[in-house]
Amino acid sequence: MLLELHVRNFALIEQADLVFREGLTVLSGETGAGKSILIDSISAALGAKAGKDLIRTGAEYAYIDLLFSVEGEERRQEILDLGITPEEDGTLILSRKIMKNRSVMRVNDEAVTAALLKKLTGMLIDIHGQHEHQKLLYPESHLTFIDRMAPEELSRLKERTAGCYKRYAEIRAVLKKEADRSFRAREEEILRYEVAEIEAARLRPGEEDELRAEYTKVRNAARITAALSEAAEALETDQVSRAVRRISDVTEYAPELETLRAELEELDALLSDARRNTGDLIREMTFDEQRLAELAERLDLIRGLEDKYGEDVPGILELLGRKQERLAFLETFEARRADMAAEAGRLEKELSALSDRITSIRKETADRLAGEISGQLKALNFAGSVFEIRFTEKEGFGPDGRDGAEFFISTNPGEPPKPLKNVASGGELSRIMLAMKTVLADRDETETLIFDEIDTGISGRTAQMVSERLAMAARKRQVLCITHLPQIAAMADHHLLIRKETDGSRTRTGIREISGEEITGELARLIGGTTITSGVLQTAGEMKTLAEEKKSQI
Repeated sequence: MLLELHVRNFALIEQADLVFREGLTVLSGETGAGKSILIDSISAALGAKAGKDLIRTGAEYAYIDLLFSVEGEERRQEILDLGITPEEDGTLILSRKIMKNRSVMRVNDEAVTAALLKKLTGMLIDIHGQHEHQKLLYPESHLTFIDRMAPEELSRLKERTAGCYKRYAEIRAVLKKEADRSFRAREEEILRYEVAEIEAARLRPGEEDELRAEYTKVRNAARITAALSEAAEALETDQVSRAVRRISDVTEYAPELETLRAELEELDALLSDARRNTGDLIREMTFDEQRLAELAERLDLIRGLEDKYGEDVPGILELLGRKQERLAFLETFEARRADMAAEAGRLEKELSALSDRITSIRKETADRLAGEISGQLKALNFAGSVFEIRFTEKEGFGPDGRDGAEFFISTNPGEPPKPLKNVASGGELSRIMLAMKTVLADRDETETLIFDEIDTGISGRTAQMVSERLAMAARKRQVLCITHLPQIAAMADHHLLIRKETDGSRTRTGIREISGEEITGELARLIGGTTITSGVLQTAGEMKTLAEEKKSQI
C-alpha cells in the first residue's frame, strides 16, 4: 500500500507532502490545477519516462519519494527474489532524482535499473489512465488472470506439468542436437585427440611460474656467477676483525666502548656468514645447456596449449574435465538414444493428458470469469456489452500447458467483439478495467490502484454506478482516483483538493486534504460550477449523506 508521497520541484508542484490511507482517496480540483501532474510524479518515481522539462523552472532538479508498505509473506518473498530487501517493518522507499542530464532511481537508498524497478512496481501499484500501459491489455497476461481465478487443482497440475516439461524439453534438445551421426563422429574424434593431447602434457597448476623462474636463472648463470665472485672478493677483508681486536684491547679503560665492541663482533660474524654463503652459491651455480633446452621445450609446450585453448593451465585442466565428460557422453549416446526417445514419448503422453485437464479447468474458469465481468460491465452502464475469453492452442507444449487466451469485448450492441487491446476510448477502457478489477480483487495481489480520468465521457446514472464500483474495489484495495464528477467524489473515504496558486510572479500547485464543510463545498463546485447557491450546497450535502449510506451497505 502507498503510505506517503513527497514531491519537490516537479512541474508546477514546488513542494507536496501527502499521506495516503486505506480505502478510496479522491483527488479533485479545477481543470489545469495539476491533478494529473500529481499522478505523473508517481509514475516518474515508478520509472516512467521523465525529461528535464518536468523540472520546475529555476530549480536544479526534481525529486519524488514514495513510501510503500509491503504486506504478506508471499509478496515479501517475491520482492526478495528480485534482490530487494524491504525494511523490517515491511516498508519500501522508492525515489527518483531528475536532473537536467540524467536521473537516478533508488529503492531503499540503493540505485536500481529501470528494468528492475518496473518489475518491482508491477507488484506494488497499478495505474489506469488514458495514456498509461495496462497490464490487462497484454494478451500474454490474460492467461495469468484466468489461472488466478481457477481452483487449487490447477496450481497442482501446473506444477506437475512444469516438472514434466522441463525433462521433456531437455531430452528433445539433446536428441535434436545429436541427430547428425556424422557430426557426432567428427566431434568425438576431435575430442579424443584433444583429451589425449592435454592428458599427455601432465599439466600442473603453478608449474609454468616455477619453470619460468628456473629458466631465467639457468640462462643467466654466467652473469650470476660473475656477480657472486665479485661479491666474494669484496667480502675478503680482515679489517672488521682488526677493529674488533683493537677495541677489545682498550675496553677495560673505557667501559662505554663495550656496546661498540658488541656491534663490531656481530658485524664480523655476519661478514663471515656472507663469505661462506657466497662461496657455496658460486660452487652450486653452473650453466647446464641441456637443462636450459629442457626448460625451454616444456615452456613452449605449455604456452602452445594455452594459445590453442585460450586458457591458462587451471583453465585448460577445467576444460579437460568438460571434454572428458562430453566424450564419455558421445561414446555412449547411441546405446542410450532409444531409451531417451522412449522416455520423451512417455513424457509427451503425460504432458498431453495434463494439458487437456488444464485446458478444461481454464475454460470452465474463463466461462465463470467472463460471466462475472459481463455482469459488472452491465452494472457500469454497458447495457449491450459482450465480453468473451477466447482460447487458442499453441504449437507444442509449454511449462504450463499449451493454451493461449485473449480477452475480447464489444461495448456497442450489434458490433462484433474485438481484442481488448483495440478498445480506443480512454473512458470506456477505464470502466472496463474497473469492472475487471472488481471481479479480480480477491486474486489480484496489487495493493494500490490509481484511476486517472475514469469519468471521461460519463455522467448521471453511469457515474453513480462507477462510483459504487470504485467504493467496492476500495474495500479490498487502496484506490486513488482523479475525478471531475460529484458522484465519484462523494464516495471518497479521503478527499484531496488540488488548487493552482500564484503570488503574481510564480504559479504553483497546492494540495491538501479536506473534510466536513470543505468537502460539501467542493462537491457543490463540481455540481454547480462557478455559481454555488444554497440549493446546490444542500444538494451536495444530500449527495454526501447518500454516498455514506451506500458505502455502509457495500
